[in-house]
Formats: sequence, C-alpha cells, structure tokens
Amino acid sequence: MPDQNLLLQPSTLWNSVKKQTNHALACGALLSIPTEFEFVEQDGVQFLVRILANLVRKDTAKKQQDKQTQTTGKEFNPFLPYEQDLFVADILDTHVCILNKFNVVDYHLLIITRAFEEQESLLTLGDFAAMWACLAGMDGLVFYNAGKNAGASQRHKHLQLVPLPLTSSGIQIPIEPLLVSAKFQDAIATIPGLPFIHAFAKLNPEWVEFPFTGAKATLEIYHNLLQAVGLTAIDGDRQSDAYNLLATREWMLIVPRSQEHFQSISVNSLGFAGAMLVKNASEMELLKRQSPMNILKNVAKSVNSH
Repeated sequence: MPDQNLLLQPSTLWNSVKKQTNHALACGALLSIPTEFEFVEQDGVQFLVRILANLVRKDTAKKQQDKQTQTTGKEFNPFLPYEQDLFVADILDTHVCILNKFNVVDYHLLIITRAFEEQESLLTLGDFAAMWACLAGMDGLVFYNAGKNAGASQRHKHLQLVPLPLTSSGIQIPIEPLLVSAKFQDAIATIPGLPFIHAFAKLNPEWVEFPFTGAKATLEIYHNLLQAVGLTAIDGDRQSDAYNLLATREWMLIVPRSQEHFQSISVNSLGFAGAMLVKNASEMELLKRQSPMNILKNVAKSVNSH
C-alpha cells in the first residue's frame, strides 16, 4: 500500500470537521444527544460519567430504521450510502471519514470502509493507515467496538475518533494515571490497576508523519495484543470473540469482552478509557452503587477464567 494512496491532507482535517459540523447542525443531519456529566472517583481514576438528557431522537431514528428493515427485508446500513451532509473527508481509496450522526461528544468522527466489511472482521493495514492519517490531523482517542458484545450497534466496519481531552475539565483520558504503572514483558504490558484481562502496548507518536509506516508497525502490535489476550482469527479474517480496542498517538489497549451490558448499563470501548454513559438517574445510582471498575470487570473477561 504505497503512500500516494493517501487522499487526506491531515492539516486540513480539523477545519473540515468544524465546517461540516456547522453545516450538518444547520441542515438537521447531525442530531447531537445532550448530556450532563459528573466525575465518579474510584481507585485513583476520575471516571467521567455522562447522563443522557434526551434519547428521543435516537429512539425515533432506530424505529424508522427497523421499519425500513422490515419493509425491504434488508438490514438498514447507515453507511451505505452514508449521508452526504455528514461527510468530512476522503482518507484512502478504501476509507472515508464522516460525522457521528448521534454524537454525545463534540466532533465525534467515524472512519468507515467504503465497501461493506463486517464489524467482526479483524482490523487491516488500511484501517490503521486511515487511523494514523486522521490522528495526524486531529489529536484524539480512536476506538473500535469489535462485535455486538463489545457495544457495536452497526455491522458495517467503522473505527471511531473523539478529540482529546474528553472534557475541558480534568485530564485527557480518565484512565491515564493507571497507565504509568504498566508492567512490560517484552513489548506487551498489563496495567496493575485494571482487574480484568487486557493487553497494552506503546505506539510511536511520530507515526503520524508516516501513516503507512505507522500502520504496518501498528498492525503487528495489534496482532501481538490479540494473541496476548487469547483472541485468534477464524476463517482468515474474523475475530474469535468480541473485544474493545483503544488507541492514541502514544498507546494501544485491547480488552476482550464477555457481555455488552451490566444490568441495564451498556458499555463500549470508551468505558475502558474511563468514560461511561448512563441513560437516566436510576442508572447513575446503579453505577455509583456498583462502582465503575466493578462494572467494567463484569463486562470484560475475568483473569481467573483465562
């Protein structure tokens, strides 16, 4: 995959994101979900917990999609075709970047494959090249919900990117204080403060300058992390089980999943960054009662069962 396939000029990305966000809000294509947030402290982590103020828009859209699926007999795919009003940039011949229609975080991007690929297929060189090209233009947290049990709501393959810091108050990413104590064995580490199966590795921030070089190295690290947590490929390119992936310019973390929900609370990759989402006040109470880390432990895979 030669460098000339890069269609995105990273230096233009941030302006394109802001411009397209204004346009999409004005024409009604972007349906931001309002939230309030508070911090819930546990084990040295200031968990950022957002509480949804209103889910009506997303529920209405979901009903329309389900209706369309029933009428046509084909599962609704919001990315084929994607809405032009949400389009931000071409990244590669294989990937484009669009706004997340129902965003909770401002400037939340989706890095999607142009052709349909399953969300449960393993990430590829192209996926990581697209990731690095976007990280070059926007410092953020990339995440991938690999499969339904990992919180994926769409089958069409998409990585997600949210700008850092996650809130204007507090540190860039809530779990960051735990990462400094990473215990490395060769290039792969575990984080003592995370009480579930996971694997962690450092990335080189200079890879933003060379997305394809970075992608090649990152792909190898990714496979090593999968192997470290006992995940394998089946039928060539499909994952053996659900997992969450988190990556910044500096590091990557993989967490295998056992289930999507803890009681009524759904957890996706952002939960393992220390950012959680609850639908109402009673879920917020449940989260505080059970504690965020315990919830993560319940939806991940426990160290004992490995």
